[in-house]
Amino acid sequence: MNKRTYLIPIGIIALLIIGYFIADNILFDGLRPKQINQNGFQANYYVKNKVAHKPAVVLIGGGQWGDYWAQEFANHGMVGLSLPYTGKEGLPQLPEEIDLAYFENAILWLSQQKEVNKNKIVIMGASRNAELALVIASTFPDIVSGLVAYAPSSVSWSNTVLPYNSDEIKPSWTYNGIAIPYVPMEKIAGNETDKIDMLAYWKKGLSKKEFVAQATIKVEKIDGPILLFSGMDDKVWPSALMADMIEESLRKNNFKYAIQNIKYENAGHLISRKPEDRSNDRTAIIRIHGKDYEYKFGGTNEGDFKAKKDAKVKLMAFLENI
Repeated sequence: MNKRTYLIPIGIIALLIIGYFIADNILFDGLRPKQINQNGFQANYYVKNKVAHKPAVVLIGGGQWGDYWAQEFANHGMVGLSLPYTGKEGLPQLPEEIDLAYFENAILWLSQQKEVNKNKIVIMGASRNAELALVIASTFPDIVSGLVAYAPSSVSWSNTVLPYNSDEIKPSWTYNGIAIPYVPMEKIAGNETDKIDMLAYWKKGLSKKEFVAQATIKVEKIDGPILLFSGMDDKVWPSALMADMIEESLRKNNFKYAIQNIKYENAGHLISRKPEDRSNDRTAIIRIHGKDYEYKFGGTNEGDFKAKKDAKVKLMAFLENI
């Protein structure tokens, strides 16, 4: 076989590879992130070219959820930082005793980027990441300018609320070696059925008045407007009740910024998911001591869909006026 015979298939392969990358660039309609692994944190940074001095949103927890929203904000001319803090190489494996300095470093780095208006950095989270977002915003008011929380918590909880965490009660969050006050919880227990009532578990925690008093997140310290979303039929935890507790605390302390506490009928725990998608996920499985139990998210397919669509409109309006 002569040299030319060898070159023909090599040339075809090269053309196919080049063609793939050209087609990928033409067909790809998303926004590729810049991967950040410096200053002691890991994140996906989403921003369009030629953007300068714009509001930025930090998506606590990262992952597909964080990447979706970070890209959405970038597509609307803002900046998005999808920020995981567990489960990846180089990060803690369990969400317990998480040092808030990790988030402080990320926010400080973000504030130094030319694309970002350092006076318009918003923290956003959902469910337990909403709890964490509220803790971050109240701990670092000098560098955080607003807060968005889907299915929020009004208090900080111990690590033991998650069945896969270690058995010893520990704080979920710490700063400067000091525990953020928390409500201590026994791990959720199984039963003789194949179902778990999640609401009963969390409401029992909220009945611990003395612990709740000390573990209530100091939301009045947040230096910017607050936007809360919850489903009134949330069956995972009482997010609408806790959103009301947050609002009550803010009003009691004469909070000077705007408070939006938006609650949706026929909506459950999953209203932070991608608004464009209709979902029929109504239940999930939790494994406790080797046995699987079913629990409900709450809401209806149509109720969740309407809530997600409306919440996105209100979220974008909130960020435009931050």
